[in-house]
Amino acid sequence: MTITKRFWIALIFSLPMLVGMILMPFGIMIPGGEWTQFILTTIVMAVAARPFIQSAWASFKKHHSNMDTLVAIGTATAYIYSIYAMITHQAVFFESAAFVVTFVLLGQVFEERMRNNASNAIEKLVDLQAKEAEVVRNGKLVKIPLAEVVAGDLIKVKPGQKIAVDGVITEGSSTVDESMVTGESMPVTKKIGDKVIGSTINSNGTFMFKAEKVGSDTMLSQIVELVKKAQNSHAPIQNLTDKVSEIFVPVVLILSILTFLVWYVFLGATIAQALIFAVSVVVIACPCALGLATPTALMVGTGRGAKMGILIKNGEVLEEVNDIKTVVMDKTGTITNGKPEVTDVVGDAQKVLKIAAALEESSEHPLATAILDKAKADSIQADKAESFQAIECKGVEAIINGQKAFVGNDKLLNDVKITADLENKMVELQNEAKTVVFVGLNQEVIGMIAIQDAPKATSKEAIATLKARGLRTVMLTGDNERVAQAIAQEVGIDEVIADVLPGDKADHVEELQKQGKVAFVGDGINDAPALTMADVGIAMGSGTDIAIESGGIVLMKNDLRDVAKALELSKKTFNRIKLNLFWAFIYNVLGIPVTAGLFFAVGLTLSPELAGLAMAFSSLSVVTSSVLLNKAKIDTKVKIA
Repeated sequence: MTITKRFWIALIFSLPMLVGMILMPFGIMIPGGEWTQFILTTIVMAVAARPFIQSAWASFKKHHSNMDTLVAIGTATAYIYSIYAMITHQAVFFESAAFVVTFVLLGQVFEERMRNNASNAIEKLVDLQAKEAEVVRNGKLVKIPLAEVVAGDLIKVKPGQKIAVDGVITEGSSTVDESMVTGESMPVTKKIGDKVIGSTINSNGTFMFKAEKVGSDTMLSQIVELVKKAQNSHAPIQNLTDKVSEIFVPVVLILSILTFLVWYVFLGATIAQALIFAVSVVVIACPCALGLATPTALMVGTGRGAKMGILIKNGEVLEEVNDIKTVVMDKTGTITNGKPEVTDVVGDAQKVLKIAAALEESSEHPLATAILDKAKADSIQADKAESFQAIECKGVEAIINGQKAFVGNDKLLNDVKITADLENKMVELQNEAKTVVFVGLNQEVIGMIAIQDAPKATSKEAIATLKARGLRTVMLTGDNERVAQAIAQEVGIDEVIADVLPGDKADHVEELQKQGKVAFVGDGINDAPALTMADVGIAMGSGTDIAIESGGIVLMKNDLRDVAKALELSKKTFNRIKLNLFWAFIYNVLGIPVTAGLFFAVGLTLSPELAGLAMAFSSLSVVTSSVLLNKAKIDTKVKIA
């Protein structure tokens, strides 16, 4: 039976007793008197309170106690004593047991509804999916349900339609609104060869695309899965609250017994009066809100992040973020655009490009792609390369027209000849933040190709924001020192670690961790070890699957400014957890002395039913605090001089 149904049953059968209490001062009694109260309370205990009792008994058999233990003991004590009191013709308080159950369930109904509101980001994401797609089948366009789309299908998308699945445009162009998946407000221009994301909205053009990922493999499905995992994860601080609960419940039960003994044995109160104080202590102390403090804040924080295009993958990240001292960033694709372009060709341009294109033809490295694009743009046909061989960490070599040709980086200069003029030109180009590729024949450099991967327009602002938060910024790159320093100077990076081999990035991160906790931002396969090694791994959403899997936070917009937003959101979420824990405990700390009767002399007491209501509001305040996280300002803007 759902919590809501249990609450309504408890409320309906408790209301007659409430009416009886209100009318009692006027001499009007509830029909049937104590027997009616007994029957109504028995129904409440048997139906609405049964799960509390079952949970408490299951915990007791395992030698544990939980939050339900206090509710079960408090209500059962009030109920059983009232039966004894009715038989012996003493005052009963059946209504206390019934009202406590009702108010506890009222708090849980509020919790459940606000939990649903907190996690509705997932439902909204799922609802974004297209319901059908227009697919080419047997040479004709037919509309089929989304579930029937398979990888390799050609799909037509008209203006205003949702893109069914992830794929690559094969015909036409358009602008696409990707805000529902990436959080990016501006429409993105798409043309042949560009990737499109399922569930995003086509704006103004018509195009055909080839389905690549369908079903659970689409980006939207993966986002939903990541958010679900995050919302169900535990922050390490949750372990502390679990331990506190283990100690707290037995302590409260001992306090309750002491309260009864002091009032009955030492202060001469009746059994009924002493029992009311004891039961009130048990009820007010029930730390239901304690169990809500962490999960509700996690739900809201991760849900809000998903709407912003920031995926927080687990609760552990939230705590680590608070102690981050250094943010380490990969250069290519993270600080820079990740799309290098040839800017200069030194030497006989046609000959240099012809040799370079022949050697780089089979390479998938971004620099090789830039060289091949330049050769294609200049209509240069590459000769056939034979005996192709990689020179470890330096470049490649092969035989072209009977001559040994090579292409590589400045580590080659130890093995080949280069003129003073070319060496001076190399320094000049590298000081302009350009990567220099050397091209040669027969152990002599005949020319150079300068390639530049410009910083993203937002990188300078992003790094200034991180520095304004008191964070040290470090660039970790395989590029040479001069180019790395030039880029770092342009965007404002504090420190550069250059000429790093792909396998050594994690070692450098480990070294930096000796000076404080480190966040690493990257996007490539070679960044995966560093992302895992760092205290907080932040993966760019445009990166490789293995990088995204290795990161604790994923930035869907591929915007470095979101690093600061992710850190700010994580910090606010963790601070909200701590605030929730405060609210969860403050009711108990302040309420227990009152319910125990310490202020009885001044007329300040709490009956069990009022204690139950206070406990319900404790839970409500915690959940409300979490929901208000949706309104918390995430301000990461700084002015760039």
